[in-house]
Amino acid sequence: MRTRLALVGLAILAFAGLPACRKKSAEPKPDLLANAYGAEPDWNDPQHIIPLSYTEAQGKRLFYDKCVWCHADATPAGPSNRSNLTPTPPLLNDGATLNSLSDDYVQNIITLGGSAMGKSAMMPPWGRTLTQDEIHELISYIRAIAQPPYQPPVRPGPKYSVK
Repeated sequence: MRTRLALVGLAILAFAGLPACRKKSAEPKPDLLANAYGAEPDWNDPQHIIPLSYTEAQGKRLFYDKCVWCHADATPAGPSNRSNLTPTPPLLNDGATLNSLSDDYVQNIITLGGSAMGKSAMMPPWGRTLTQDEIHELISYIRAIAQPPYQPPVRPGPKYSVK
């Protein structure tokens, strides 16, 4: 009888301790890229991947076709021309510079060119080359890759330079 009780006691202890011994499976982290149409490595930290919506992915395509030569330090083909321009154009991920500009203002710079907006004459007008939808896609991409991250303003900014 004692042996039987001892065996039952050991079985109870073994089963009672079983869930405590089992490690809880970690909740899988949501894959931010699962629903993304594209991705862009953070230019400051290549380990950080920025997921892109469809509109932002279209803007990325336009950026690497039209803008990368002056607004990035490197292109898929090698170094950019940015360092040869005066004044040096901002990097398109430069949130410290571009985040303070309204979408309308950035749209006007792209559409009308730098000289029309009181900026560098080296920035050509793209208004007859790109559609308004393409310009909006490009602005979406600029906002997505901005470092520090872009925070939309509470109220819209000026369309034209106030300086």
